[in-house]
Amino acid sequence: MLSLALFGVLVGLMIGRLTAPEERVLEQVEVVQGGLDLWFNEEPKLHGENVEGTVAVVFQATGKAARGQLMLQGKPVGWRLRKSEEGLLLTVVAARALQGEWAGAEDAGRWRVQVRLHE
Repeated sequence: MLSLALFGVLVGLMIGRLTAPEERVLEQVEVVQGGLDLWFNEEPKLHGENVEGTVAVVFQATGKAARGQLMLQGKPVGWRLRKSEEGLLLTVVAARALQGEWAGAEDAGRWRVQVRLHE
């Protein structure tokens, strides 16, 4: 009887593993003219805001922390990607107030989120 119960639990775990959705993973961050392109294996849920001249976007995905700098109209802009409770948090800051817009689309079997910045 115990072996049947154990077998049932193992089969249930295998079925659950097969039907579970694939984890969303950030694969790559590219610095492009006017912003960033973030590449994911699947479409992430995201929420973004322009807060007091800073752009913040939260992605429900996993990935590695990263940081860097880009040039916007000849002036430096810093960006940072870090893990938070909700997922990955992208913050973009500069010495002047920034505004950001973001949009995602499928491209070559992956999902690309474009973050475009302007003053």
